[in-house]
Amino acid sequence: MSIRALIFDLDGVLTDTAEYHYRAWKRLADALGIPFSREENEALRGIPRRESLLLLLKGREYPEAQIQEFMERKNGYYLQFIREITPRDVLPGARELLEEIHAAGLKSALGSASKNAREVIERLGIASLLDAVSDGNSVERQKPAPDLFLHAAHQLRLSPKECVVVEDAAAGIEAARAGGFQTLGLGPASRVSNAHFIFPSLERIKLHDILGLFENAKLDQPIIPPNDSSECGIHRHPHEH
Repeated sequence: MSIRALIFDLDGVLTDTAEYHYRAWKRLADALGIPFSREENEALRGIPRRESLLLLLKGREYPEAQIQEFMERKNGYYLQFIREITPRDVLPGARELLEEIHAAGLKSALGSASKNAREVIERLGIASLLDAVSDGNSVERQKPAPDLFLHAAHQLRLSPKECVVVEDAAAGIEAARAGGFQTLGLGPASRVSNAHFIFPSLERIKLHDILGLFENAKLDQPIIPPNDSSECGIHRHPHEH
């Protein structure tokens, strides 16, 4: 089946808001007297706000009303920080790929757990290049459940098998594969080892590169993590025998 759409995560794929999230969580953690490092922030990648907060609290128990207040406070900090975002903050290669998809007559969508995703893509100047937006307000179950990507595919009127999900987090790859999507992982292979293919980033990656990989591959076989990369930076998972 031919690829007809790409569904993109936001953080770490189209832009890097990880620093803003870190600064917001760090500010909350400092106020609560809880140690919180950049390494711990990495563990929150792709995780919804409530689950992220519970990880930050490290087993400390608070009433539900307090939990809600903490989440609102963190979000307020984050909203202050993302006002700094401009079109210059689109990651290298992302805008060009979205423009290629649009010019080729294919579809693109956003599949992000962020409840602030719409504001971010507006500030980035890429909202007009996305045919659908599924965010943290769209579904109840977030990644690693497949609901967010299924919601995006439904908006595009396509089946999961006609879509490639582009993700940089293990939870996102797990969600996409659970929904029956084809997957392209970005970043370290150790973080997205379950993706069908892996690129270091979208920089210098063309649409025909992606389409060629998926349309020529047999993806109905089980896969294992890659051990090395080719000269072009693509990891292909060998089939198990």
